[in-house]
Amino acid sequence: MNNISSKSNDKIKQAIKLRSDSSERKKTGMFFLEGLRLCTDAAKSGTEILSVFLTEDALEKNGGELWMLTERGKSVYIITDDISNKLSDTKNPQGVFCICKTLDKSHNIDKINYNGMYIAVENIQTPLNLGAVARTAEALGLEGLIVSGGCDIYNPKAQRAAMGSLLRLPVIEAEDLPAFLKDCAAKGMKTYAAVPDRGALSVTEMDRSKGVVCVVGNEGSGLSEDVIKSCVSPVTITMRGRAESLNAAAAAAVIMWEMVR
Repeated sequence: MNNISSKSNDKIKQAIKLRSDSSERKKTGMFFLEGLRLCTDAAKSGTEILSVFLTEDALEKNGGELWMLTERGKSVYIITDDISNKLSDTKNPQGVFCICKTLDKSHNIDKINYNGMYIAVENIQTPLNLGAVARTAEALGLEGLIVSGGCDIYNPKAQRAAMGSLLRLPVIEAEDLPAFLKDCAAKGMKTYAAVPDRGALSVTEMDRSKGVVCVVGNEGSGLSEDVIKSCVSPVTITMRGRAESLNAAAAAAVIMWEMVR
């Protein structure tokens, strides 16, 4: 283990940039994680750990839980509390951080199970929503999550909200979602577009006899017309109250429950 005592250290600067800049994550093929559970989950899931940053206090308190992280980390650094506070974007940092290599999610597009259940999201902008969708999808046993546009899956807030699900759950990054949906339909899958339209098919009436992909849209503008037209049918969550729509993560949760019910 090496010691880092300066906040201007290049490794620290890089970690901060990866935490805050999606373009840096994309360019370098690396991402930043914070917290004992999330970092150790990454190690357990087989994510490649490039650098580990720990405070002495974290190592003393959690040494038994950190062994896998320190064993699998290519470089391990002991940092000061001041550096920990600079790296963290939480109020009470645990003093555990790591830089990981991004996973190649694009190749998963060739491994889709055409008899499986998938939730797709288009242009989701809020990291907490993306993380919540992934966590629910894993909890309910869906085959995977399809992501098109919006915030990237390595956003630290999305990763924290997902509680490791974005690392464990099969995630497919689809650059051309309409084309992807058409291909799924051609392979026999039912493709549904979630819309706030009382005249659309109720989610309780989806055909689940074969594989299903249901798409949830952007928090403000919903799904694009191209995506809606690419699906076999629009579906809606029947509203009994005066609310016209649900939060994207809440809508996805209801839809996923109906998909596996």
